Formats: sequence, structure tokens, C-alpha cells
Amino acid sequence: MTPLLEARGLSKFFPSRDGKGIVRAVNDVSLSLAQGETLGIVGESGCGKSTLARMLMRLIEPSEGKVLFQGEDLMSLPNGAMRQRRRDIQIVFQDPYASLDPRMNIAQIIAEPLEIHGIGTRAERAARVKELTSLVGLDPAAASRYPHEFSGGQRQRIGIARAIALEPKLVVLDEPVSALDVSIQSQILNLLDDLRTRLRLSYVFISHDLSVVQHVSDRVAVMYLGRIVEDGPAEAVLGAPKHPYTEALISAIPEIDPGRRKSPVLLSGDPPNPEDVPSGCAFSPRCPLVQDICRREAPGFRQSGPSRARCHFVEGT
Repeated sequence: MTPLLEARGLSKFFPSRDGKGIVRAVNDVSLSLAQGETLGIVGESGCGKSTLARMLMRLIEPSEGKVLFQGEDLMSLPNGAMRQRRRDIQIVFQDPYASLDPRMNIAQIIAEPLEIHGIGTRAERAARVKELTSLVGLDPAAASRYPHEFSGGQRQRIGIARAIALEPKLVVLDEPVSALDVSIQSQILNLLDDLRTRLRLSYVFISHDLSVVQHVSDRVAVMYLGRIVEDGPAEAVLGAPKHPYTEALISAIPEIDPGRRKSPVLLSGDPPNPEDVPSGCAFSPRCPLVQDICRREAPGFRQSGPSRARCHFVEGT
């Protein structure tokens, strides 16, 4: 079966600050997403998650590689055809305070995608706005109000309503709960889960919080310094990690039950400068298992059960 979304060898390079080199923000990323699935992409801040998300939507052009949506190469589409494809691929941004136009009321914000694509009459769009506000748990009577009159969680609900207005097949969620209070995060996550089931959506869920990704994802891809270092089914990656970086991330998840707490895996130092990536394995300066081969040779993916990892010492290959 053709994947809903597929990235092949996707890379994005930016000039370095001094203009003499390049920063490999995303480096040779390949992934796929099936219809109805949620793919969680997790990693530290600055590892390239948001850049990857924007390339998947063709909001920015890749330096190398391609993105296929239902088998169609998005990078080869002319502007008119890509504009139509955008109905199928929508995004919810991280900051609910910055992603809504303060000069537009909620009805205008949610109806804007419908107007852009020429969908429905004015009365039909107004009815659709009422339907959408109710669907995301807001009072339709509040649609005449402006963003500053809403809380962060309510604003994110508005952003979600705007994203699903065109009945997309795929929604990219770029850190959708990281700017919200913990008490509100669970409400938004439950809403997203309900909408996925009700509307038969697929999600790419970007986050630096592994506990959130664990809650929502069917499959997980772990990024480090622009590359995916481990991916596979969520229960395999998070239950039995094969890469030492994934293991360190998992060990940092807070555990309420004292009997289930484990000693954290402490990493030395900070992530390397992306303008000067170490030779061999990029994780080698921080890896507790590092050997000479790690500093000499960059590891490729090695399969271990249902998951795979970029590590020389993955067992089961």
C-alpha cells in the first residue's frame, strides 16, 4: 500500500554565520506515514524537527531529497497544483499567541482557509465555522471575539479548528502543547486524539517531550543533530531503545511510581555545534558507549526487531 506521506533523503542546508561553511539542519532523513497513523518526531531543541516539518509541507524547499504525498512528488508540483494539495496537508503551530492574527476575530480566522480556496457561500462558511468551533470544544457564540480574549489552550483549539477546516488528510503538529500549562496539555492531546478518530486524520507530531510523544504516537522517530538515529513502532522504540541517545531521553521522563524509577542516563557535554559536526558518529562525543570505531565511521541504520538505529553496537542485525 502506498504511504500517505513519504520523505526520501530529505536534507536542508543553510550558510554558516561566517558564510564559509554550511549548517546541515536536516541531513538525509527518510520516513513514511501510513493513513490514520501518528508519527512522533522527537529530539532536543535545535535538532531540526521544525525544519523537517516545514519541508514535509513544502513551506521551505529542501536542499536535497523529495517528499511524496499519496505517491505524488510535492517538490515537482507547480504553484497552482501545490495550492490545491495544501487542502490535504495542514499545520498547527507551536505558539498559539503568535499564530493567530490579532486583527481578525475567531470566525474570520477559521473561515480564512475556506475563503482562500473558494469553498462555500458566505452563509455556508458561517455554518462551517459554528460546526468547527463546537467540534474543538468552544462556544460558537464566542466566534465574534478576538484572540486576545482567549486563554492559551483556547487559542490552540482555534488553531486546530482552522487546520481541520479544509478536511485535510494530514495535519502536522509542531510542538502543539509545549507552550501550554501541563493541566491544559492533556485536554488538547485528548482533543487531537478524538479528532483523529472522528475525522480519520493522520498526524506528524513534533515534540521535544518524549512523554507526550509516547502518549499519542503509533510510531516514533528520534532525531539528533539533523538525522534520525532511531525509528520504529512506539512500543519498540520507547520500550526497548536501541540507540544510547534514545535511552537517555527515556530515562529523563519523570516517573511518579518510586518503584519504577530508574537511574538516569547522564550525557556528558552539550550537542556539538551544527556548523562543526564531529567525524564518525555525531553522538560519539556524548555517548557513554563510545569506541574508536564510533569516532572513525558514521554508522548506518541497523535493524533490530521492528525498529532500527544508527549505532555500531545494535544487536540483532
